[in-house]
Amino acid sequence: MMNKAPRRGRRAGSPDTRAQILDVARRRFLAEGYQAVTMRSIAAEADVDLALISYFFGSKKGLFGAALALATNPAERLALVLEGDVETLPDRILAEVLDVWGSPVAADPLRAMLGSAVQDPAVGTLVSEVLQREIVDRIAARIGGADARRRACDFAVHLAGLIMARYMLRLEPLASLPPDEIARTHLPLLRLALRPRPASPRPGR
Repeated sequence: MMNKAPRRGRRAGSPDTRAQILDVARRRFLAEGYQAVTMRSIAAEADVDLALISYFFGSKKGLFGAALALATNPAERLALVLEGDVETLPDRILAEVLDVWGSPVAADPLRAMLGSAVQDPAVGTLVSEVLQREIVDRIAARIGGADARRRACDFAVHLAGLIMARYMLRLEPLASLPPDEIARTHLPLLRLALRPRPASPRPGR
């Protein structure tokens, strides 16, 4: 019987291969940041085809979420609600936030990630970069207009404060309010944050 020729090429997909990709991605993201790391470089180091990473994780956002063990990836959920009427964008985003953080399966890994971001500077820097590029920048691109990024940042700050107070610190009565009460109170503020500001008068006028 003839011996089989040794197998050539990159490794095919398997649970072990997926774990190897995640190990490489987690280390590279923490060491180099979100923007600097490419899916191609991760594929090369993990010795797999680039298409296999896309097969497992779909996108760089998906790979990041999996590397940090997020059951729900905020950046991917945001992408689903960005389309549609800009006027009702705050309504859709707030509904997503309340839905995700109201689910223990989705919220527990996010809570752990935020806790790690506070304790570990490397995680904190990585989370900040991802929030800026995948949340703030994408909202800014969607709303457009003057000072779009500052308005998107103000919007994100308000949401972050709501998440921290309701889900991390569990401040009462905020923590126990039903979603419709949260929306009634906070939607006007979120809409205001995204609204274009009137131009400041020039000095001397």
